[in-house]
Amino acid sequence: MASLLTTCASPDSTIVLNDVTISGNNPHTYQMKTSQTSVQISHEYLEQNFAGSLMQTLQHIPGVKAISIGSGQSKPTIRGLGYNRMAVTEDGIKHEGQQWGDDHGLEIDQFAIDRTEVIKGPAALLYGSDAIGGVLRLYSNHVPTEKVEGKVQLFGRTNNGQVGMSGKVGGLLNKFFYRAHFTMIDYADFRVPTDSIEYFSYRIPLHHRRLRNTAGKERDGSVMVGYAGYTFHTDVRVSDSYSKSGFFADAHGLEVKLSDIDYDRSARDIDLPHQSVNHLKVLSHTTWHGSRLGIETNLAYQNNYRRECSEPISHGYMPKPDNARERVFDKSTYSANLAFHLHVGDHQVQSGLNEETQHNRRKGWGFIIPDFEVHSLGVYLMDRYTCRENLILNAGIRYDYADTHIHSYHDWYPTPVDGTPTYIQRSQPLHRHFNSLTWSAGINYSSGPWVMKANAGKSFRVPIPKELGADGINYHIFRYERGNAALDAEESYQLDMALCWDNGQMSLQFEPYLNYFPNYIYLNPTSDYVEGLQLYHYTQAEVLRYGWEAIWTWQIDRHWSSTLQGEYLFARQESGLKKGYTLPFSTPWSAEVEGKYAFGWGRQMTSPDLPAFVAVNARLVGRQDDIVPPEKPTDGYWVLNLSAGHHFHWNRCSMQVALHVDNLLNRKYFDHTSFYRLIDVPEPGRNFSAKVAVDF
Repeated sequence: MASLLTTCASPDSTIVLNDVTISGNNPHTYQMKTSQTSVQISHEYLEQNFAGSLMQTLQHIPGVKAISIGSGQSKPTIRGLGYNRMAVTEDGIKHEGQQWGDDHGLEIDQFAIDRTEVIKGPAALLYGSDAIGGVLRLYSNHVPTEKVEGKVQLFGRTNNGQVGMSGKVGGLLNKFFYRAHFTMIDYADFRVPTDSIEYFSYRIPLHHRRLRNTAGKERDGSVMVGYAGYTFHTDVRVSDSYSKSGFFADAHGLEVKLSDIDYDRSARDIDLPHQSVNHLKVLSHTTWHGSRLGIETNLAYQNNYRRECSEPISHGYMPKPDNARERVFDKSTYSANLAFHLHVGDHQVQSGLNEETQHNRRKGWGFIIPDFEVHSLGVYLMDRYTCRENLILNAGIRYDYADTHIHSYHDWYPTPVDGTPTYIQRSQPLHRHFNSLTWSAGINYSSGPWVMKANAGKSFRVPIPKELGADGINYHIFRYERGNAALDAEESYQLDMALCWDNGQMSLQFEPYLNYFPNYIYLNPTSDYVEGLQLYHYTQAEVLRYGWEAIWTWQIDRHWSSTLQGEYLFARQESGLKKGYTLPFSTPWSAEVEGKYAFGWGRQMTSPDLPAFVAVNARLVGRQDDIVPPEKPTDGYWVLNLSAGHHFHWNRCSMQVALHVDNLLNRKYFDHTSFYRLIDVPEPGRNFSAKVAVDF
């Protein structure tokens, strides 16, 4: 049965929820190890809730959302914060791609992930700058337990004709182990429940209701070898993730109307414009632990190579290029983490060092961000003090230093300035240093069926090179973006709380939070135009954010269970040109209700694997009128989803079948935070998904 472990379950309890088991442990273990709200998601949950991409699979967790950027990819957010405000880690190393882009997804093989943990709220104390909004922790270093074991998965989705296959094999012999994994996915243009859309007063008909040129493919592979002893563990993992996907052609600019490409010839071809990205990752993880002292090291090299291609066409004074390479980014990242864990009496002390060096180079005839290098270094110290079994205090402090070097850039073509041909400088050379002292303190307390938690602290985020030095057209969103070299490091003060009650049959969990940013960085839409496009300019403002998540579960009997959950977020700018407005693309309130029936009797109902089940889920999202122009208000909506699954066993082998129907009624609705919302593209229509997995 799929399992998900939350820090807010009461001691020694199990709650069936949404194809998920929320398993409570003794309060001195998982629930009480941190004063922040965190959720552990097992490999079984990821399998049974397969939804096309990793973030779409996780978005039913309160506070977690996937920003859709096409039929095969999505971007993660935690409590409305994403991009470079939340960290994604894999086996302890921050994943570093070009995550600043609205149309850039995660280059991670979701089928290689063994388990996941979501930390809601700032986690900069352990992870540094980008963890100001939370952390998505992914683990793919499970050690095999048999000499030979493996899994093969086949899956598909009807809306975009997705077909895929994933397989893995591993083994353990005399404490040495190995794992190998591969994934192949192909998908076509996805369908929407409308015959046409309107873009810049142009009516665009959709052939067979497909969003033309949103097809794509993905190829992933990884190999890991290691040694797993009682006190010493080490492993090395090499992975490569490649994907190629098209951009909705009619959203790339009106020049598509002049194209000779027949976008409706096939729903599976990937025409211009498109993007491709290859992410290579080499990780080394080593741990040693004695009776009181433990040492852990993580070393990694990552290379993210991204190409964004479109038909060459003249823009303004730029002559027609001789190739389709609009933008190319080549980013290399070197990371090193060292951590010490020391147990002294009732104190668990953790200290560490994080170092990271980034090197990014650009090519192509389009410009938006300059070449840059960023070097960062952080040290931290934390103490977790167990006052008594049901009361734990924790506190920590961290110091970070970052050095950012941005290169100059001049246009490759001349522009007349006062009658003189001039190679305009888009990016000035810039060398800036940032440093910050951050802290965090929290408390965990349990009493009978109650668990109460609170955490307060200060976090920070270094401005990324795009925020400091961007100066160019983002054709995929049809706007001109300009950086601000004078930006300060972003700071955040936060208070997170959780109140949970569980009597074994019912549980209630309420998680309020408060965020105050003295200098929040965001891309501000202005009334100015550059080269015929609206100018968006990076600026800073005082911002107040608060909200909550809540979840109620009821195990009615051995067969029936129900879940009700909801979330709400409020954000307001307290200074600057947009004082009184919310933040751009703020998420509206939402709620979900689910009823599930599990078949089976006797021992089947208490086995670790889920018997056959059927579940009905309804999601309700409120209207969003709290906007920042040129955003449009978005109507509320509701959608109905179905799911079912079962396990079959034959000796050492087992087969799992998972079925889903998303948007069962094929309703037309808009997601306020969707990549295509600005051009009135609705969300995908009815979608049947199926997956069969065989373990051996």
